[in-house]
Amino acid sequence: MKSIFKKEFNSFFASPVAYLVIGVFLLVNGLFLWVLKDNFNILNAGFADLNSFFYIAPWLFLFLIPAITMKSFADEFNTGTLEILKTKPLTDWQIVLGKYTASLFLVIVALLPTLTYVYSIYALGNPVGNLDIGSIIGSYFGMLFLASGYCAIGLFTSTLSKNQIVAFILSVFISFFMFYGFDAIANLLGSSDFYVRQFGFNEHFKSISRGVIDTRDIIYFISVTFFFLFITKKQLDHE
Repeated sequence: MKSIFKKEFNSFFASPVAYLVIGVFLLVNGLFLWVLKDNFNILNAGFADLNSFFYIAPWLFLFLIPAITMKSFADEFNTGTLEILKTKPLTDWQIVLGKYTASLFLVIVALLPTLTYVYSIYALGNPVGNLDIGSIIGSYFGMLFLASGYCAIGLFTSTLSKNQIVAFILSVFISFFMFYGFDAIANLLGSSDFYVRQFGFNEHFKSISRGVIDTRDIIYFISVTFFFLFITKKQLDHE
């Protein structure tokens, strides 16, 4: 698994993928939070918090994480290297987990520069340091759990087609449904909306972002991530 992780992670930086993903993520967030005169601009909000960032970032992840994962297995199918991997002393689980951890680690690398936002808000507070640290820490944990689910979905869709664009579109669609689809269904149902929302990413992400780590939210994200990794492994069994 370690060898797969190294190979996959290094391949991101051997191509424009890592630089493009990290650059676009930071650029778009920076424009919305600090430059554009809109409702997301922190300087115009009058409050020392990062709610705007934690609202925008999950939507950006819907496109950026599929861009990271779309080639994971689709590229292996196209080049025929999956058969070579299977001749190595590696199990399917080691291959899947190696690619998964490499994708997730790249997302973490993309998130690290955003810690400068925390320092900026800390310094801009009146008085200095007047911000809800618990909520910010919880929101970052929520982002990691959300990214773990998106990465698992992206790996799964990359096993469904040799075409990376198809894998990308499928990943965006499934990730969007998991993030917002159940909320949309809940809005239509009305009385049972609370129970329906519990099936979606967004409700659990918002729960963690409040700064209270509920084991139910953690179990939910771990379960969904494991489910998509499991069906990814099953897909490899048939190859």
